[in-house]
Amino acid sequence: MKSEEPKLYRLIDANLNRLREGIRTLEDIERYIYENKTLAKKLKNLRHQVRFEDKKLLAYRDIAGDILKQTTPSEAKRTSIEELLRANIKRAQEAARVLEEAFKLIDTHIAQRFKQIRYELYEIEKEL
Repeated sequence: MKSEEPKLYRLIDANLNRLREGIRTLEDIERYIYENKTLAKKLKNLRHQVRFEDKKLLAYRDIAGDILKQTTPSEAKRTSIEELLRANIKRAQEAARVLEEAFKLIDTHIAQRFKQIRYELYEIEKEL
């Protein structure tokens, strides 16, 4: 595991960012476009649960070395608010799953927290 640790923390860092960004996009759409206070607040509370502090995250971050950092054509264009919602709920769910799996190698309690976040995102998807 030691030789893989930098890459594991890089994976965690990228997916923590992806998860928070996806939730934040959903939160802001519900807040500013739909003015849905209940759902915006639920998303905000969920976003605040996405925490894992470790100096290794920044130390192992390698944006220049990311082999897939280029935007794909499907990500480059969105045609509606609904499409933004759909893309970001899926992005957040996928990131939560990656974090759940990655944390099984570090701390199963943290892995369980990300599993709960993922299931909460599945419920929120029905409300969107």
